[in-house]
Amino acid sequence: SLSCRLYCEEEKDPKRRSCQTVLAQALDIVVRSFAPILPHLAEEVFQHLPYKKDSEGVFRTGWINASSAWKKPGIEEAIEGACAMRDSFLGSISGKNALEYEVVIVIEPGLLFELMEALQAEETSSVSQLNEIMMASQTTLLSELPKETPTDANIIKGTFLINLEGGDIREESSYKVIALPIAKAKCPRCRRYTSDSSSTPCPRCLKVIAGKGST
Repeated sequence: SLSCRLYCEEEKDPKRRSCQTVLAQALDIVVRSFAPILPHLAEEVFQHLPYKKDSEGVFRTGWINASSAWKKPGIEEAIEGACAMRDSFLGSISGKNALEYEVVIVIEPGLLFELMEALQAEETSSVSQLNEIMMASQTTLLSELPKETPTDANIIKGTFLINLEGGDIREESSYKVIALPIAKAKCPRCRRYTSDSSSTPCPRCLKVIAGKGST
């Protein structure tokens, strides 16, 4: 999640820095968008941005100019697909705390699976982009249903239509989402259930704390 990236990762970790970059870009676009109708507010916000080096003001630095680097093929579809699976997951736990669960996502090999791999390279992760979107403590991405799946597991089935290259590439893929109560303890630092003991930080947090101590 946003707060976990900002407050739990190392200060210069790429995940934290990339989150700050997105927030800065979003704020810049919003300020320039309402500048014509709220000029004084826009100028005041612009002048108080801590990372701006110039003092020319919002009206002397041009209109919105988003970089083409933000438009990466497949990213939008990957995020939308992950959000669809997250909705299935959250709907299956009926308003309970998502962090108390681990999610198993099963997708047959194909384009949708490849898009999800772009968000989580590892089979199981608690810190991947996919897991952040799912809002769980841990997410596992598989191409087939695991044999050890409990017989009473609530398996949610869904489909997602991928539309790439202006409609030239269209593929409807099916997926399964399984929510399982997580067996680990809550980390006292990041609040995810990824620790072996409620009195000890999880491995990720221990690594961050050790890094702070050595700087």
